[in-house]
Amino acid sequence: MSSQPAIPSSAVYVYELPVRLWHSINALSIIVLAITGYLIASPLSSVGGEASDHFLMGYIRFAHFAAAYILVISFLFRIYWAFAGNEHARQLFMPPLLCKKFWSGVWHEILWYSFIDKQPRNYVGHNPLAVLFMHLIMVWGTLFMAVTGFALYGEGEGQGSWQYSLFSSWVIPLFGQSQDVHSWHHLMMWVIICFVIVHIYVAVREDKLSRQSMLKTIKTGWRTFKDDAPCND
Repeated sequence: MSSQPAIPSSAVYVYELPVRLWHSINALSIIVLAITGYLIASPLSSVGGEASDHFLMGYIRFAHFAAAYILVISFLFRIYWAFAGNEHARQLFMPPLLCKKFWSGVWHEILWYSFIDKQPRNYVGHNPLAVLFMHLIMVWGTLFMAVTGFALYGEGEGQGSWQYSLFSSWVIPLFGQSQDVHSWHHLMMWVIICFVIVHIYVAVREDKLSRQSMLKTIKTGWRTFKDDAPCND
């Protein structure tokens, strides 16, 4: 007798283990980065005594930098897995922007999420609207935060550091000055936070109202369907 759980005949293996691990690591990194980033921009009240006795902000900055490195390293691995993994692993990086059917699917999902269209569609992978926004936020948004973040980090490391040579030397002049980079970096943090809120809401909503599994899928990798309707991928 096999000890493996039975997989329904309608189930499709979508998200491989490396993708699911990246999703979890990415989520934890963003939480740490958002909290510590907010505290760096709006520091806690200072306390009396020697600065060496109160290293709280130092620990906060260290947690921010550590989470940033983890985020970037996991993102580089995710790029690699887009080539090494299955077709669904590439979906995040290669949305079919020139495909008319893709944009038709985006419009349908907007109507579906707006409670205008009452009929959800089946998708083995992400639906077109999810693909579009996750590509914009999780690919270009992550790259933007990494580049601006390393540019700001390079200021503290100094002109002899690789962070300054690769990022600070051109990113800061491009934006105008250091404070402008800080402002844009901080603004993008709020964009990502808003995306995360909507992403969680949509995942729970789809799990309850759509025709396919959602929350279990990112946990197990298997997509199951509630009916035999054809998929629209």
